[in-house]
Amino acid sequence: MQRLRSRQQFQVAMAGSPVAKTAHFALHRSPVDGPAGAAPAAAGRPLFPVTAPWLGVVLPKRWAKRAVTRNAIRRQIYESVRPLSGQLPVAVHVVRLRAGFSREQFISASSDVLKRAVRAELAQLWSRAGLGAPAGNPSHVG
Repeated sequence: MQRLRSRQQFQVAMAGSPVAKTAHFALHRSPVDGPAGAAPAAAGRPLFPVTAPWLGVVLPKRWAKRAVTRNAIRRQIYESVRPLSGQLPVAVHVVRLRAGFSREQFISASSDVLKRAVRAELAQLWSRAGLGAPAGNPSHVG
């Protein structure tokens, strides 16, 4: 699994509408070998030099104000996709936080309760995208 790094890569992946949504997340997907994926970057290199699944995460500060919360959510996203790596199609995937988690319900910025809620919702997101529930223990918060 490759990670998105450049702004251009994120723009290509998020150009279309989301393929799956939950209350807090949206999943955008774009083909790697399509016309946008084959477009060269500014330096003349292709945007996606490896034909493999690519993953990026967008966590706006407006929805997760504290860095510790953003980092905890980011880690949960990458961990949730690890068991699915063999099922992911060769495409560019971006998981975007589209709503904030309630500070009244999740008082601690990095609590196990928040991590479990994020993991459960990510499992829903992946299943709505047609990737099935990840194998293993969904209550593990890593």
